[in-house]
Amino acid sequence: MNTIMDGASEHSQTYAWLALLHAAAAAEHDLSQLLRDFGTAQAVLNAARAGAIDRYHLPGSVFEVLRKPDAKEIERALRCLERPDYHLVPLDSPHYPAILKQIAAPPPCLFVRGDPEVLGSCQVALVGSRKPTMDGRRDARYFAGELARQGITVTSGLARGIDTEAHRGALGQQGRTVAVLGNGLDCIYPKSNAELADRISESGALVSEFPLSWRPLPYNFPRRNRVISGLSKAVLVVEAARRSGSLSTARHALEQNREVFAVPGSIRNPMKQGCHGLLREGAGLAERVEDITGVIGRFRNLEEISQAGGSVRAGKINTLDEREKVLLDNIGYEPTGLDEIVDMTGLGIEDIMGKLLNLELEGLITAVAPGLYMRAEREPS
Repeated sequence: MNTIMDGASEHSQTYAWLALLHAAAAAEHDLSQLLRDFGTAQAVLNAARAGAIDRYHLPGSVFEVLRKPDAKEIERALRCLERPDYHLVPLDSPHYPAILKQIAAPPPCLFVRGDPEVLGSCQVALVGSRKPTMDGRRDARYFAGELARQGITVTSGLARGIDTEAHRGALGQQGRTVAVLGNGLDCIYPKSNAELADRISESGALVSEFPLSWRPLPYNFPRRNRVISGLSKAVLVVEAARRSGSLSTARHALEQNREVFAVPGSIRNPMKQGCHGLLREGAGLAERVEDITGVIGRFRNLEEISQAGGSVRAGKINTLDEREKVLLDNIGYEPTGLDEIVDMTGLGIEDIMGKLLNLELEGLITAVAPGLYMRAEREPS
């Protein structure tokens, strides 16, 4: 079963995450507070069955799904996950994209068809009109192709128009591309992009926070857009009318503290009014790919510096106080819950929280989900 949980892929845990995915999708509701309070998906389900989540004032549809998950649909998903190209990446997995955890309401888990490792790569989102001009199509292919040539993953939404050209532009340079869907993986939309979806999954990934059979309902797509921007270090709006739906991706990007760029054009082109509006509001002007890579290059350099920091890790451990060392010794390379840490160390919760924050700032542990911690990486030998 392809549940990316670093050795913790028991059937019951996978079932619990799938139930949370169904609950979040059914009510468009953020369940992060439940996860923060209860620690794991299984604990949330247990609390729901015991009537211990009534105080959260959740919509009735969320209660219903948590208390009585659709067993038939979940069993179908479990069978699909036996396929080598289908994966489930829950929030507590070390493979869940760290950048996506930063957004206000990250999906509890992601269905992935293709290579889940690509989700951790440096991504730039390209979005725009579903009815672009010829210049818009050419611009999308140019930017996508050049970004792919520089090893940057191109992310978009598989829609007609600019999205399609962005995916094709990346594939044309043998690059990687991610398509974030507003529907389930088993319901490709639009159908005309089914072959393109197959090509994307061969070297990149199709991603969805929705159940596998979920239809492409209109209200799914604004939610999808927050994931497109959430996975990306920057969003480029290639072509958009004043009221274009693609502008919602740019708004999400701004809320998520991502870089936003726009391609300028003729003042007489109605498909450029949305781009010009973003430029007036402070978006970066993108006339060539270097306008984007010059900015996100700073972030990539910071990541490389961080990855090179393993050589000083042992020195950091030596500077810890005794309680911090005790905490570190009791946090493993698989997610460890806060209650378990308290039980194993015998330390008070208030003292633990401050020490955990210090360990996280030192880069020795990672908060993989609310209330769950794991060692950041193995110590150097």
